[in-house]
Amino acid sequence: MILWLLNLAILALAGRGAAWSRLLSDKSYQHLCFGSAIALVPLWMMQAGIGEGLEFHFLGLTTLALMLGWRMSQFVALLSLLLVTLFGFDSWLQFGMNLLLGVILPISTSYFVFLLSYSYLARHLFVYIFVAGFLNGALAIAVKSVAFAVYMAGAGVYSWNMVVDNYLGIVPLLLFPEALLNGMALTLLVVFRPQWVCTFFDRDYLNK
Repeated sequence: MILWLLNLAILALAGRGAAWSRLLSDKSYQHLCFGSAIALVPLWMMQAGIGEGLEFHFLGLTTLALMLGWRMSQFVALLSLLLVTLFGFDSWLQFGMNLLLGVILPISTSYFVFLLSYSYLARHLFVYIFVAGFLNGALAIAVKSVAFAVYMAGAGVYSWNMVVDNYLGIVPLLLFPEALLNGMALTLLVVFRPQWVCTFFDRDYLNK
């Protein structure tokens, strides 16, 4: 119950300032949002794990957060989670946990790191791709994995020793692939489709 209340509170906060009018009126923005949601589905379907609730899969949420911003990316990823759960790759019983720890938390982490890099680091293309994209992607999947591990161990679903030995021990192997995925995706986007990335500003990163 607490999970659902927290989820609803965060989604309500995100929904208040989301670009709903643009989504309703701009067809290109509609294609971008719904296309992003569909693109995440096969990425999340390719999962493996040691047990229910302790699965691994690529996230791609750092790229999504930087493309659409913190608010709209929450709802796009929510649609992806609904589809993945509907297709039977995740359990409806764990939907609230998956939403909070697997969607809201990594998106919020990614966007917060972007804000820190934008505020305190040099506004340079390399900084944006390497810090806000590459390193940020690794941090997002690490935070998500640790959060799931703590939740499952704290709830008594799995023992802490089992979680540490069999789940958290694999997390370091996922950091570079997730970082590379987001770093490459953002590189391609800012080069070929910078208008799709709401956090990328030519005047800041390209001195225009």
